[in-house]
Amino acid sequence: MNQVMIGKFIAKCRKEKELTQAQLAESLGITDRAVSKWETGKSMPDASVMLELCEILGITVNELLSGEKVDENNYGEKADENLIAMTRRAEKGVVGSVIVSIIFSATLLLGIMVCLICDIAISGALTWSLIPIGSIVFAWLVLFPSVALGRRGIFASLLSLSTFLIPYLYVLSRLTKVRQVFSIGVVMAIISILFLWLVFGIFKAWGKTKKSVALGSTFLALIPFQIIINVALAKMIGEPVFDIWDMLVIFVLVILAIVSYCSAFGRHLS
Repeated sequence: MNQVMIGKFIAKCRKEKELTQAQLAESLGITDRAVSKWETGKSMPDASVMLELCEILGITVNELLSGEKVDENNYGEKADENLIAMTRRAEKGVVGSVIVSIIFSATLLLGIMVCLICDIAISGALTWSLIPIGSIVFAWLVLFPSVALGRRGIFASLLSLSTFLIPYLYVLSRLTKVRQVFSIGVVMAIISILFLWLVFGIFKAWGKTKKSVALGSTFLALIPFQIIINVALAKMIGEPVFDIWDMLVIFVLVILAIVSYCSAFGRHLS
């Protein structure tokens, strides 16, 4: 498959249907930037939208993958070629993900081994190394799904973070022998996890079609998040609820949200 050829074919069919990139993107529930990447040959349509895209453009999937109109006499041959190409593309993607996952895991394992060797060589026993080792294991549990699956693994990573963060804080507090690590950390962890799930929901709802709106909403959601964090810390450790830096951060978040919403509005008008 020739991505550039496919991109030009998509652009040609779109123009024949008298559709703009924004109109095609809206029909598919994606961003116009994604359509632009298709048409410039930088990426391929995802399988989840391919059938709908072909229906809108009045072509077959075989023609889409061929990057041209297919004559009936060559239809079977082209279909076989495209099937083989798609299979090879999928195999490359799987192999690439496996390699990245192995490198990621091996790097973290190397970090664990270095900590163990240094600790035993210096202390003659396992002492301080348990803290970084626990942190590395926690990082692997949270990040591995996203490393292995990409965007599809974000949900699993967030679920893993929600599951293991509090146990990790408990283990960390026992290793450091600092009770506040757990008592204060749990409150901060619960608030932060709820915020992350909120952001995940925002991008799940608007991320494909209205990324600027999702980004602006995230900036606005950060304001009550910061206030809740400050109030919780004020009650637990006597910190002031607000200072000049907090006000500055809120001001910057409001500006960023306005810029994001204006960007979304400008794209809608265009």
